Amino acid sequence: MRVGVLTGGGDCPGLNAVIRAVVRKGVQEYGYDFVGFRDGWRGPLDNDTVRLDIPAVRGILPRGGTILGSSRTNPLKQEDGIRRIKENLAKQEVEALIAIGGEDTLGVAARLSDEYGVPCVGVPKTIDNDLSATDYTFGFDTAVGIATEAIDRLHTTAESHMRVLVCEVMGRHAGWIAIHSGLAGGANVILIPEQRFDVDKVCAWITSRFKASYAPIVVVAEGAMPKDGDMVLKDQSLDSFGHVRLSGVGEWLAKEIEKRTGKEARTTVLGHIQRGGTPSAFDRWLATRFGLHAIEAVRDRDFGKMVALRGTDIVRVPIGEATAKLKTVDPKLYEEVGVFFG
Repeated sequence: MRVGVLTGGGDCPGLNAVIRAVVRKGVQEYGYDFVGFRDGWRGPLDNDTVRLDIPAVRGILPRGGTILGSSRTNPLKQEDGIRRIKENLAKQEVEALIAIGGEDTLGVAARLSDEYGVPCVGVPKTIDNDLSATDYTFGFDTAVGIATEAIDRLHTTAESHMRVLVCEVMGRHAGWIAIHSGLAGGANVILIPEQRFDVDKVCAWITSRFKASYAPIVVVAEGAMPKDGDMVLKDQSLDSFGHVRLSGVGEWLAKEIEKRTGKEARTTVLGHIQRGGTPSAFDRWLATRFGLHAIEAVRDRDFGKMVALRGTDIVRVPIGEATAKLKTVDPKLYEEVGVFFG
């Protein structure tokens, strides 16, 4: 059997670990041949490939990013996109395709499998941890670790100058990175997309913190919104999946805090730092297990499925189930951490 592999969407720590596990087990145990498609769905659209064998994946376990490249190409929006993919898979004699990605990449894989008969297996990747069918996605643990370290460092600067420091982290519709890193880093305010925030209440928490002779740290997800406002956008452009570019809520909030409290406020935007560099041990472990189980699903011809973590077990679920809705922060969890606000 010849198996295709692609990585789509934003880069993420652990992608190379999946590729390595798929190829190592597929070659050593099943005798499969592999081809990598470059830059996400653009690869099968344009028949842009690279050979994947054991020498090609040697030494890539600790590397961030993806040796295959990635993009946000949406073949469903391309002219004759489905036909081109099917023709190019046939040219490459690919009998199964492993798609490693998040909501958008796997959404395409689900449609290709369910509606067009393309044999796909999905692997969940996103630092946002927002795919509903799996307890965790790889990349999330690394992102939280990076954000937590940044918050730890911000504390010393905030205390030295007795100013408010606002740390903006990623999270378009789900606040998992914000709530995990904010709690772990001892933030005094955590703002997430799932709960619209009251600026006056935020300012009251900050004022209370200063009264206790401590400088406050505010962690805000990029998709968080005030009660009387909308998402803060970087610009009005859309990617091929219809997503706007977010960034700026941290800067906006810092200005509001200064205006309403009279305290100096500065902003740090972590941005792509959160998903770059070496993956954590947990993400290497999880990504490797996902890869091993993905190639088993190919062996079983169990297509249209995604591998998922449930407790400590790796299971298979329909890809459509994983992309049907986002996994967001439970209001009870947000209420639980609220004891540390202010």
